[in-house]
Amino acid sequence: MAKIRVLTVVGARPQFVKAAVVSRSMRGQSQMEELILHTGQHYDHDMSEVFFDELAIPHPAYNLGVGSGSHGAQTGAMLAKIEEVILAEKPDWVLIYGDTNSTLAAALAASKLHVPVAHVEAGLRSFNKRMPEEQNRIVADHLSSLLLTPTVAADKNLAREGIDEGKIRQVGDVMYDATLYAGQREQSGQSILEKLDLQADRYILSTIHRAENTDDPVRMEAVLAGLAEAAESHTVLLPLHPRTKKLISEDDRLGQFASKLKIVAPVGYFEMAALEAKAALIVTDSGGVQKEAYFHQKPCVTLRDETEWNELVDLGWNRVQPPTSRKAVAEAVSAALGTTGDTGAAPYGNGRAGQQIVETLTTFQP
Repeated sequence: MAKIRVLTVVGARPQFVKAAVVSRSMRGQSQMEELILHTGQHYDHDMSEVFFDELAIPHPAYNLGVGSGSHGAQTGAMLAKIEEVILAEKPDWVLIYGDTNSTLAAALAASKLHVPVAHVEAGLRSFNKRMPEEQNRIVADHLSSLLLTPTVAADKNLAREGIDEGKIRQVGDVMYDATLYAGQREQSGQSILEKLDLQADRYILSTIHRAENTDDPVRMEAVLAGLAEAAESHTVLLPLHPRTKKLISEDDRLGQFASKLKIVAPVGYFEMAALEAKAALIVTDSGGVQKEAYFHQKPCVTLRDETEWNELVDLGWNRVQPPTSRKAVAEAVSAALGTTGDTGAAPYGNGRAGQQIVETLTTFQP
């Protein structure tokens, strides 16, 4: 029996974590063969290579080295190169994750070559089409042959858009699988607290990377100023994306607020999991970190205008606060400290999403 060949396309840190979950399940299946294509969307060692090493993901068969650039230039470069790989490898499936430009380029390339696309985290919607991520996820969903959804809400979003329910499989959230796996390895990340001189439940963990914040000077100042105010009572730890660090270093006013925060280089996945598990509060604009906060039963403030994970707001674990002013950010942080949400819900499945994805890939007829 011929093996099912899967071309997995990744390009950004969150996708490496998600792909690791599915890859571990796939390696246990003798009838499957996986090739990993790394677009190079995140290309420095701290943002990319270290994740492959730490998560024990097979090193990519292809690394396109596309790097940064405008949305059009980056997506176009990926599209051309991914097409070449698909033509050479003739996969049975192209497997994509999330909502990055890598996701969009792979969906387009595979669809035009009539290769079935399976989309992990299908059906998420912020309902803000100004977000590049929203555009990417909508197009990817409508080009996919198999839509692997994390929640009931995602299924409903796809149904509203007229997508054939026969293509939809609710498998749960791979990030829940990843958090459970990290919990088994938690001791390996504990030393990060000692290294950074942090005390459990006495610091706020923050991550800021979305262009809607980092590219808007007013919003960015509100974020940093609000976090600086919070730093009067708690250490505020900010592992900083290289691009954001550069932006702050070039602006004296932003630098003034940043000086009150504990800014560090990006950390590995297991270190990040340990930091999340021991934080008093998580403040982020990341979709993935919002969920990780919930998995660790930590309150979260999301510094955006909306979230794809509204169930966390409904359950009381997350509050959405647009970073419109220092006061707005500081008050949202203060209000969230010490709170908890509903502990009885299970909106993201049973921690077997990776296994269910692999089973579906072996049985689904596109």
